[in-house]
Amino acid sequence: MTADGRYSILDRPEILQFIFYPRRDKGEGPPNSTDHLVSVANGVSIGCRFYVHSNSSPSILLFHGNGEVVSDYDSIASIYDQMGINLFVADYRGYGSSGGMPTFTNMVSDAHSIFEAFLDILCNNDHTSNVFVMGRSLGSISAIELASSYQQQVNGLIIESGFASILRLLKHLGFPSEFLDINDISFLNAAKMRSITVPTLILHGEYDSLIPVTEARDLFKNTAAKRKRLVIINGADHNDIMLMGMEKYFKAIREFVLESRA
Repeated sequence: MTADGRYSILDRPEILQFIFYPRRDKGEGPPNSTDHLVSVANGVSIGCRFYVHSNSSPSILLFHGNGEVVSDYDSIASIYDQMGINLFVADYRGYGSSGGMPTFTNMVSDAHSIFEAFLDILCNNDHTSNVFVMGRSLGSISAIELASSYQQQVNGLIIESGFASILRLLKHLGFPSEFLDINDISFLNAAKMRSITVPTLILHGEYDSLIPVTEARDLFKNTAAKRKRLVIINGADHNDIMLMGMEKYFKAIREFVLESRA
């Protein structure tokens, strides 16, 4: 399955420059990790890193924020390892070791190719446990897209510092309103949440200045999941959410993932 062209209306240079902050990084990961290049177009591959605890452990496919690359998760992955969880982190075009340039359209379509490659890697290495998709900030678009498209193959959705409306977010961040005379219903995260019935965990900082906590509450209100949880990290902003509430943050993820085991 691939995404359609709905997101092309957002692929304007002035919007892309405002949202995407790609940086290069081709460093090697820690010993328990393997690097993978996922082909998404002719001559274009996306760099991903898989941090493995064991082939019987649940696995999370994570799409990171707009200013991050996979290597930023080298130290964070050790916490997932301690919890008995495998972590597979994907970049975007132009980020890390990936080719191409990022746009909204290819970010969404690439998520499908990455998910299929992720499942192939799990199958080829005899992984036997549950699969989760997770998106942080900008990555919430990719994670919600996959959760809404592959509900028979995904055991749960985790959203961290995500948003319900990209246009509302752009306006909040001060993007000139004259460029935003468009209707975002076709790619509204909140609208997609209404079709998602897999268990859902939403994490957000209480004082997130980039993506207000009201966005998390909107996502939570709209999800069709019967098993859902909203965790607000007290005192946290957008980029210090793990630091401010590390115990609460990872306890919520661990409980969510382990309770979803088949």
